[in-house]
Amino acid sequence: MRILIVSFYYYPEVGAAPSRITNMAQGLRQRGVEVDVLTCLPNYPKGRIFEGYRHCFSKKEIVNDVNVFRYWTYATVARSRGKRLLSMFSFAFTLWAFAWRVRRILNYDCVIVQSPPLPVACSVHILFGLLMRRCVILNVSDLWPESAVRIGAVTVGSLPWRILCSMEKFAYHKAKAIQGQSQPILDHIASIVPEKPLFLYRNLQPATHREALITPPSGNILRLVYAGLLGEAQDMAGIVREINFKSLGAELHIYGGGTQCKQVEQAASEKRGVYYHGVLSKSEVGRILPSFDAGIVPLAKDIPGAVPSKIFDLMAAGVPVFYCGEGEARTIVQQYGIGYVSPPGDHNALAANISRMIALDKEERQQMHKRTEDAAKGDFSQERQIEHYAAFLKKIIKR
Repeated sequence: MRILIVSFYYYPEVGAAPSRITNMAQGLRQRGVEVDVLTCLPNYPKGRIFEGYRHCFSKKEIVNDVNVFRYWTYATVARSRGKRLLSMFSFAFTLWAFAWRVRRILNYDCVIVQSPPLPVACSVHILFGLLMRRCVILNVSDLWPESAVRIGAVTVGSLPWRILCSMEKFAYHKAKAIQGQSQPILDHIASIVPEKPLFLYRNLQPATHREALITPPSGNILRLVYAGLLGEAQDMAGIVREINFKSLGAELHIYGGGTQCKQVEQAASEKRGVYYHGVLSKSEVGRILPSFDAGIVPLAKDIPGAVPSKIFDLMAAGVPVFYCGEGEARTIVQQYGIGYVSPPGDHNALAANISRMIALDKEERQQMHKRTEDAAKGDFSQERQIEHYAAFLKKIIKR
């Protein structure tokens, strides 16, 4: 089986999207599947093309036995809608330079494309599906344009909204099969294209061994972590402004970059128990997570179908979760007893939950960590998921 994965993001970029696609490519490769990746020159989350990739239109390299073909895109993290659209559409056009590799393309059994961005997904359908007659599988990580409406990027009824709606339906109808990162995403897709084969592909991480690093209770500092994108959807700037972690008996350590990076850095203060450490690689984040007592996973607003990947990052490290949000992610945290939940943007409720964990005795704290580890090795096992996924791909290709 030979597969091409097309994604706007990929390693060495950090964040949920690059992590999910990188793990997918490497997981399939480890099971004997030949995998190529078509992606941008790395620029996320800083919005600037990384050192070693600048001043070139394209670059090919091998990363963990995976062929990676990178093409130029307009890199930006600006809040301007126009600049963000330009970034998405630039790669949607430049990826067509890959069409010169006709022999290689015709050898692929299927092409998996990440959405959003919808312009990239639609461009892939035209190039690889309609023109090259390849089997195209759509990987949906967020529901657009619904998510864009919730975060205020577009307005219902506007021209951009109508264009995105048309792109969404085109991408769904042209795909041979569709995979999504949450059950609500798949339910939404099934309501539009009920005949399409669907697969639930979560952004799971390999479980790691956690040493006995649980902070003793009774007045000791509770060490919290946030490792991820610092954007408007998460609004970590609001959290660090509104909550005095030190007064609660806790400290928050933040790792990441994004549009709110400067705000978070300015708000970080030892007097309030907040420490900003900059951007770390995915492997570095994996090494530090087990040293924390819990992690914060915030959403400023309810986003349809969203299950933040940071929940699975923390789960794999055996670290309980403070989840600020609704939907399936809330159900997972409550059902498996791996942390506490609060409404999106409710800083008072989050602070109250932190106090609840501080009040736990040592045995209760250990039990929560154990439930978190068990969930990562059981129903949320990355190894089990990739085995089922490989079987799903073989079935779709044979149809």
